[in-house]
Amino acid sequence: MSRLPGPPAYPAGLRLEGRRVVVVGAGTVAQRRLPALLDAGADVLVVAPEATPAVEGMASGGELRWARRAYAPGDLDGAWYALAATDVAEVNEAVAADAEARRVFCVRCDDASHASAWTPASGRHDGLTVAVLAGGDPRRAAGVRDRIVEGLHDGSLAARKERPSGVLPGVALVGGGPGDPDLITVRGRRLLAEADVVIADRLGPRALLGELAPHVEVVDAAKIPYGRAMAQEAINDAMIAHAKAGRFVVRLKGGDNYVFGRGFEEALACAEAGVPCQVVPGITSAISVPAIAGIPVTHRGVAHEFAVVSGHVAPEDPRSLVDWAALARLRGTLVLLMAVERLGPITAALVAHGRAASTPVAVIQEGTMATQRVLRTSLVAAAGEVAAAGIRPPAIVVIGEVAALTP
Repeated sequence: MSRLPGPPAYPAGLRLEGRRVVVVGAGTVAQRRLPALLDAGADVLVVAPEATPAVEGMASGGELRWARRAYAPGDLDGAWYALAATDVAEVNEAVAADAEARRVFCVRCDDASHASAWTPASGRHDGLTVAVLAGGDPRRAAGVRDRIVEGLHDGSLAARKERPSGVLPGVALVGGGPGDPDLITVRGRRLLAEADVVIADRLGPRALLGELAPHVEVVDAAKIPYGRAMAQEAINDAMIAHAKAGRFVVRLKGGDNYVFGRGFEEALACAEAGVPCQVVPGITSAISVPAIAGIPVTHRGVAHEFAVVSGHVAPEDPRSLVDWAALARLRGTLVLLMAVERLGPITAALVAHGRAASTPVAVIQEGTMATQRVLRTSLVAAAGEVAAAGIRPPAIVVIGEVAALTP
């Protein structure tokens, strides 16, 4: 449909609570328009000889009044707003003319060019109402409306709320997923769009940082494996200091913040400091990275269990809390995180405690990213082949029969 002639419509938000609105017609068109009027608290009168079951149900439920007859000019007396929604052009024309004479704005559902008001494509999200007019092109208006509401919902479109004075904004511990920015949760992305400060790890979804507003301060808390690191205490101090200064802080981590992510330490620090803290779980790389690489951690008839294990210390290290002998006896899948640089001692311990040397192994580097690499090998050969291939962290190691499966 081409743009309607004349100047653009003036947008306004009508406050219809308790005010009379007359809807002429009770077919499917009226049925679609009525819920928004009822949600606005309007005193709705429907005039029509017949109605759809849904409209009749609204009337019998006391949500609106239904005059079960043909339209009469006096029906618009006292009205603030009117909709001509019958399938008879002459009736709609009469309603519009009567509304014009009474200075009542009227939507004509069959012919927008002869209406004094247009119904926008509208949607709601978290206290916001989005209304779009497209000059008589309803499909375009609905498409733009949908894109805006979707962006508000998933956080790709920022819509910051005004914060009450005297209320501490607090901290959100957000698990960012395995790296692909599309794999962060909807809630995580929405909170990221509301942040004043983002304290980000190297393994978080870095691409999302480029979408932040210019005023957002980004604190680099990158933890390069076995290299320079920002101490956990310093991260805790930064979160708390910014929050107490009245800023909303998002602590953005890779994967899930409670799976070897020290997220609970950060939650405890906030609790001890009296800073409000919310936790937004993330998609853990332990499951998602193998899945993206085509490897299920469980499969019917192959593996009925899986264990996620930290490999950041070797089996013989006195700091290790892992019972490698027990893990070697499992028939299911082992998923190792942070294990690439300790893979030799780990695989040797598993073989020594009874896991078959021929057990399939898959190593996935930088899973879900464009640079993803997958190496398939065996337990006894894994350490040597990983070193020869130059596989480096971050990488996930999958041990078990599922590592040999392909889609």
